[in-house]
This record gives sequence, structure tokens and C-alpha cells, in this order.
Amino acid sequence: MNEFFTWTFLATFAGAVTATTILTQFVKGALSKVPTQIVSYIIALVVLAVATAATGGAGDWAVWAIISLNAVLVSVASNRTFSVVQRIKGKK
Repeated sequence: MNEFFTWTFLATFAGAVTATTILTQFVKGALSKVPTQIVSYIIALVVLAVATAATGGAGDWAVWAIISLNAVLVSVASNRTFSVVQRIKGKK
């Protein structure tokens, strides 16, 4: 693997969750008045939209409609992933 992230990887569920988790942790301090779940949803929406457009998957309106639903799943997975990491970190 020559690159850490590729557009193809970001367009997958695992890639979108990874990018959303990292980006949310970077910006949540600056956006402390906005709930973290909303921040992660917006980031997931942007990551999925840009990755879909970059990989040429933005063919019709149905693709764009499903991105908002996929962003919910990516956001929830991202939030839960960080919670689990924090819980494990706290036990050690």
C-alpha cells in the first residue's frame, strides 16, 4: 500500500468510519458548542459525498439520496468506535 488513504478506500464503510473518527476528534474541540454526534454526521456526509464524486460513483440522484443514510451508519459506527477505545484506555 503506497498511500494511507485513497478515494476508493474512503468510499468504503471502513474507510469512511476511519476518516470520520479521525476528523471528528480533530475538530470537536473547536466546535465544542455543537454536539459531537452532529459534527461526526456532517463529517461523514462530506467524506462520503466527496469520495463518491471522486470515484465516479455519482451517476444519478439515487446515489446522492443514499449517501445521507449511509452517513448515519458511518457516524454511529465512528462514535461507538471512539467510545470503545476510550473505555479500553480507561481500564488500563
